[in-house]
Amino acid sequence: MSNKKVYILLTDTGSIFAKTIKLYTSEPYNHASISFDGNLTQLYSFGRKYPTNPFIGGFVKENINEGLFLNATCAVYSLTIKKADYYKMKQYIDTIEAQKEHYQYNLMGLFSILFNKQLNRKNAFFCSEFVASVLKQGEGIEFNTPPSLVKPCDLYDAANFELVFQGRLRDYNKETIHRPNLSKISSPHTLVSASWSETGAFHS
Repeated sequence: MSNKKVYILLTDTGSIFAKTIKLYTSEPYNHASISFDGNLTQLYSFGRKYPTNPFIGGFVKENINEGLFLNATCAVYSLTIKKADYYKMKQYIDTIEAQKEHYQYNLMGLFSILFNKQLNRKNAFFCSEFVASVLKQGEGIEFNTPPSLVKPCDLYDAANFELVFQGRLRDYNKETIHRPNLSKISSPHTLVSASWSETGAFHS
């Protein structure tokens, strides 16, 4: 059975909202998204539905070439998974997308995580909670905490993720992920720290 890859994108937009969240955390990235292609053309998350309003959010399909992503810094990670797990993850997302009007952005959960307090809400996610829930559909992908307590920078510790790119998101392209030396990039924590919040409040 052939293998597939899944990608997680961690971003920091440097917005005012992100800087506000930074008062409570020193995490370098504020938002997490997941994709099944190296170009990140199909990018999924829970975040803001309207670029100017971080408080109205839900399931979103994102475009790295617009909005708050234009000036974002990022880290992109890839993980090789079994084909069966790949389709389980995609089906999980497809099910949520088909019922997206019934899902909300978990803003209360976002603030609860700042105090390490678990808050599970039905049909509600913040960005890294959603990505963690998708990844958990795969075999052998485990977190030390429940998805409702997973921060963006906890995601790549769940399995043998490889860092394939780090820098300005607008510099990321198809050729970048195929350069062999990218896996040797230093830890994303060396990047100028921002916070978890913006392209959607964590962006999430």
